Amino acid sequence: MANRMVLNETSYIGAGAITSIAAEVKTRGFKKALVVTDKDLIKFNVACKVTDLLKKSDLEFEVFDGVKANPTINVVKSGIAKFKEIGADYLVAIGGGSSIDTAKAIGIIINNPEFENVRGLEGTAITKNKSVPIIAVPTTAGTAAEVTINYVITDEERKRKFVCVDPHDIPVIAVVDSEMMASMPKGLTAATGMDALTHAIEGYITKGAWELTDTLHLKAIEIISRSLRSAVANEPKGREDMALGQYVAGMGFSNVGLGLVHGMAHPLGAFYDTPHGIANAVILPHVMEYNAGSTGEKYREVARAMRVPNVDNMSQDEYRKAAIDAVKKLSGDVGIPKTLKEIGVKKEDLGALAESAMADACTPGNPRDTSVKEIFEVYKSIF
Repeated sequence: MANRMVLNETSYIGAGAITSIAAEVKTRGFKKALVVTDKDLIKFNVACKVTDLLKKSDLEFEVFDGVKANPTINVVKSGIAKFKEIGADYLVAIGGGSSIDTAKAIGIIINNPEFENVRGLEGTAITKNKSVPIIAVPTTAGTAAEVTINYVITDEERKRKFVCVDPHDIPVIAVVDSEMMASMPKGLTAATGMDALTHAIEGYITKGAWELTDTLHLKAIEIISRSLRSAVANEPKGREDMALGQYVAGMGFSNVGLGLVHGMAHPLGAFYDTPHGIANAVILPHVMEYNAGSTGEKYREVARAMRVPNVDNMSQDEYRKAAIDAVKKLSGDVGIPKTLKEIGVKKEDLGALAESAMADACTPGNPRDTSVKEIFEVYKSIF
């Protein structure tokens, strides 16, 4: 069996990386950009760090700022209409996963118009053509959407999120500049950072994991666990390390999939518009407990990467507990809520949430096979 690795063509990583964008645009012969972002990033002068560079280089662009958290089918359709209206030939996505995911859906549908209903992209849709070229500039250290082949769209009408997995959607250029992340508030930094940790841990234990992705995920766990607290404190070194850590996690999980944490988190976004990072962070340690018996010796390496001392002297039960406790400690230290009730989940919805989680594209990758009944019990234990 051959293991596949798909990565973006070019990445610039480090403080000040956005200065590379103009040269890339000119070298590649792009003519006019649709800049995909959200109103807050315009309002707080974050997006202008990139658009000012485009202006100074006399590069033509227009802005679509209709992105919202948990982007919807209608948001994607509006972006497609704007792209066509202005005659753009490439996309610059500025923002967190929501902006980059929106750009991916726009780019895929422009070049594969048979999927214009958007819903048809769910799962592993067989698209014929690569996306319109995307330059992805993340402003959060969490989703790693700039280096993944995944994106998530919300179907408001049906109250569900659907995951799309397509090698044709990956951005051609990723620009991971920690200075673009400096304005993130503490809560968002914590949530997106725990999202990145979830990617690394789930990617490490998923059924599709193999040696190369294990190496990436363990390094990501190490970087994230040592850096998230200082990033939340807005220390430049912490910000820079988190920008790298989440990217390394993305290199791995994009190629092997995730698991039940994401399967259970996606319905919370669809039902309550819960921020994705918060949903993952609340659920992560509980699903780790649920999965423990199906992870072999891997939790020992998770604990080691999180700098738990003396793991080699621990029994299997001890190092599994130590890994879970380290995740709980980090989550608590950065201010993540502990229960579903705290984040607005309604007890009467748990059954519907469990059914939605069971149908989620991420759930089959979980190391332990599950059922609607067992997922319901996990939700109930977190409530």
